[in-house]
Amino acid sequence: MYEIDGILYAGKPADMIKVTGVKTLQNYQLLLTFSTGERKLYDVRHLLDLPVFQPLKDKSTFDNVHLDFDTVTWCNGDIDIAPETLYSDSVAITEVKEA
Repeated sequence: MYEIDGILYAGKPADMIKVTGVKTLQNYQLLLTFSTGERKLYDVRHLLDLPVFQPLKDKSTFDNVHLDFDTVTWCNGDIDIAPETLYSDSVAITEVKEA
């Protein structure tokens, strides 16, 4: 049993997914490595028209990605994507052709 914010839960808490590596690829894609050891590909293009993500349309801003608090961030942490979202919405890969 464990408690979060005053609520008791049965069992044990699930391990938190963390991003441990990130590299930008062409076409606004991210090559991600997770705390599980998995490597996945995440396509950011569907987010670029949302107001908070519009600065990433500038390729140099997009390429200036950093790891911070176990996830990817841009613009000194003003833009980020939750690691759980990156994990669930990305595609598992075995090989990446980098240009």
